[in-house]
Amino acid sequence: MGRVASAGDNDAIESRHALLQENVLDRRRWRTRDELHAAIVFWTEPAYNRRRRQRALGKPH
Repeated sequence: MGRVASAGDNDAIESRHALLQENVLDRRRWRTRDELHAAIVFWTEPAYNRRRRQRALGKPH
């Protein structure tokens, strides 16, 4: 990460949003918001490690 408000700061999140757009949003037409929400959660969940230790707090998450 660079300085505050540097152009490179948003690259990672913009890349993630582009992948979400390509892999979920543009794949088909969604009938309901709930259906779309479930697809986004299903696509996003594997990226998060819910068992990671929070070292700064000295305890597991």
